[in-house]
Amino acid sequence: MKQVLQSLKTGETSLQDVPVPSVGKNELLIRSNVSVISAGTERMLVEFGKAGFLDKARSQPDKVRQVVQKLLVDGVVPTLEAVMSKLDEPLPLGYCNVGIVAGVGTEVTAFNVGDRVVSNGHHSEYVVVNQNLCAKVPENVEDEPAAFTVLGAIALQSVRLASPTLGESFAVFGLGLVGLLVVQILRANGCKVLGLDYDPKRLDLARAFGADVVNLNSGEPLEAGLTLSRGMGMDGAIVATATQSDAPIKLAADMSRKRGRIVLVGVAGLHLQRDDFFKKELTFQVSASYGPGRYESKYEEKSFDYPIGFVRWTEQRNFEAFLDLLAFNEIETTSLVSHRYNFQEAVSAYETILDPSERSLGVVLEYQNPLPVAVKSDQSLSFSASSHPVEVGISQPVVSFIGAGSYAAKVLLPRFKDSGCRLKTIASKTGLSATYLGKKFGFEVASSDTLGIFNCSDTNTIVIASRHDTHAKYVLEGLKAGKNVFVEKPLCLNKHELDQISSALAETEAVLMVGFNRRFSPLVSEIKKDLKDVNAPRSIVITINAGTIDSHHWTQDSEIGGGRLIGEVCHFVDLLHHLTDSKVTRWSKSVVKNKNNDGFILSCEFTDGSVGVINYLTDGNNFFPKERIEVFVAGRIYQLNNFRNLKVWGSKSLRGKRLYRQNKGQAQCIATFVESVSSGVPAISREDILNVSALVIEMAEMKR
Repeated sequence: MKQVLQSLKTGETSLQDVPVPSVGKNELLIRSNVSVISAGTERMLVEFGKAGFLDKARSQPDKVRQVVQKLLVDGVVPTLEAVMSKLDEPLPLGYCNVGIVAGVGTEVTAFNVGDRVVSNGHHSEYVVVNQNLCAKVPENVEDEPAAFTVLGAIALQSVRLASPTLGESFAVFGLGLVGLLVVQILRANGCKVLGLDYDPKRLDLARAFGADVVNLNSGEPLEAGLTLSRGMGMDGAIVATATQSDAPIKLAADMSRKRGRIVLVGVAGLHLQRDDFFKKELTFQVSASYGPGRYESKYEEKSFDYPIGFVRWTEQRNFEAFLDLLAFNEIETTSLVSHRYNFQEAVSAYETILDPSERSLGVVLEYQNPLPVAVKSDQSLSFSASSHPVEVGISQPVVSFIGAGSYAAKVLLPRFKDSGCRLKTIASKTGLSATYLGKKFGFEVASSDTLGIFNCSDTNTIVIASRHDTHAKYVLEGLKAGKNVFVEKPLCLNKHELDQISSALAETEAVLMVGFNRRFSPLVSEIKKDLKDVNAPRSIVITINAGTIDSHHWTQDSEIGGGRLIGEVCHFVDLLHHLTDSKVTRWSKSVVKNKNNDGFILSCEFTDGSVGVINYLTDGNNFFPKERIEVFVAGRIYQLNNFRNLKVWGSKSLRGKRLYRQNKGQAQCIATFVESVSSGVPAISREDILNVSALVIEMAEMKR
């Protein structure tokens, strides 16, 4: 299928072939009929891509601060690699789609194949969208008006926050698509509306929708506001501009009556003046897109709905309400359309929105000659002819990847490519990232069919780099199919999954490895080598300055990410096992009481008398080293900072070392795994993998 993609690195907008995405249990597969380019939002994305690096940095000061912090901690090369990798990722464009349901997930009950629906899907011949971000289109509403639903929900939510009542007067700043929809919704609420913009054409449209208008180039907005409000001042203002200037908010405050309401639904400068708000007791609020549920993973990914008695208007209900307005002819969209293009001409459509002489507004993409509903055959995309089939189980690694996220792109794929493995298939849920990385690293096939990899006769080795909650399922599938498996940590999330994996391992000779790369770090190897002649218990302190992660991030979700102890601390539990060559006999855990309660102090005692302490702290300072390892034994001290700088006291054979860049052992870990596939000898014993996994699961389940 074809999809519109944007390069943030080069600014190029392109129409590219990608696999049809796979459908999750709470999702719909939709064959697109019509989509609308949001000229404001999408123009900003395209212009950002076309800007030079300096202009990109100026427009994203928060990102620049993050880069500076990483630069100081990790060094120049890793920072540049991370920035360039992020900019190189293709960005799918679009979020206003109408189409026909072509497939439904196993837990979808409210939609059926053949339903006509709106969604926030991209500009693509097929899209996959969570059921909570879709709504059925009424029979008397055509595709093109329905394609404005997501924009309409954005406008509607801002109006809801402003709480208009019959007869009130409102100012609308910015008469783009959202602003003009706001005008119509306010008029449908029985409000008097004053539209403000610089563009005469848009002012004419607002006037046609029943608003008074003021041209900000020549008019007198304060006077017009007083006239419309009978001298009292505007009851409220909705700012739908796209500017960095503070002027819209300042003017909105000046026009408002005492205790007026100002809602920002677009972009504006926010250097607010206290006096403007203090004297009139004005309220100011920023509207969060489509409504309640937006950016909430439980709503948008897990399909948990809010009880209607407590949250009347969610994202989906706002979609439905706007569709009702269309069905009742309260909203008119035909005059909002400035251009129409066949989807195959999408690149020309984006040239139009960048051309100021075109004065584009709503740009519609029409998907003619729709693809068939049966799309299974389109879930893979071949880049090159396959080599001769390779029998499963022989020593040459033929590798297929499941997962094509940022860690796979930046860390795993370059190392596996350098190892000389034959790269067969790379699969991701949407197929987009798999296509991009498949081309970049020389895979033969990109796919959205992850389970199909296990039936591939060529593939004898599978790398699992998907989200944590899928690891156990894919590990089991791989082992049962007789494949060698490399799984990025963690191995699994609970004891039941671990027991299943343990049983599957007993039935196969395949190699299993978890990506516990820190034990393979060159400087850790130096410490380990220097300790060979020491037969004494070690005291080890590992301090991780992990930093904060939002409580809503998927890694914090115990069902998806396993939480930070299972998802991250497993690395350091493995490192303790490696440095002591011993097993844990007793352990204790203290939870650090902070915002998310996601910091831990773990103390472990080992069979050889060694003691290890892991301080996993999340409320420190970003300029302090992120990872510090200290080993005290027999008059020697080893201190390793960020896997880059090693200091040694008391050793006769090992001196301090400093690497020119951080090395956490990823390359060595993968090279060792590839060697183990050829030799059949695991780089990390099965016993160590199972013991570490069991221990961190037990630690995570203990509340204190």
